[in-house]
Amino acid sequence: MTSWSAGNAAAGVATLRPAGAAGPAGALRLNFAAYQQPRHAPKEPAAAKATATAKATATPSGTPSASPGSPQQIAQGLLGSFGWSSSQFACLNPLWKHESGWSVTAANAGSGAYGIPQALPGSRMASAGPDWQTSATTQIKWGLQYIKSTYRSPCAAYTHFKATGWY
Repeated sequence: MTSWSAGNAAAGVATLRPAGAAGPAGALRLNFAAYQQPRHAPKEPAAAKATATAKATATPSGTPSASPGSPQQIAQGLLGSFGWSSSQFACLNPLWKHESGWSVTAANAGSGAYGIPQALPGSRMASAGPDWQTSATTQIKWGLQYIKSTYRSPCAAYTHFKATGWY
């Protein structure tokens, strides 16, 4: 049986070598930094995050609003068609911000979840339209239907998420 010793772990990377060995021969490099990322969508670049932050503003009622054509505005516009008031967006926004950062292409490499609502597997959203991989509207419609059938409302889904860490 081979025993292993760890090299200097800097910046989240460790090199393991058979005990007593030097140099790269037989070494195993482990990148621990990859495991320190959120379990959902990859982080957005700082420029994209700044743009998203600039797009979202607060209305006098305190409910966040979004720029025209953004996924958030699409969702706000669809809430009524599911029988919900606009106040439900105050729960939907942080839920999907956490899940995907409202990114249509957010992918969780660990679970296979995809898109704004992080459908698992992503192909489940094909029931809402053939453009499920690229259309914010299709993903949002699917996600809102999922929330309605599973939790009855975005606020109920968000309450469940806060209690369990998933929805």
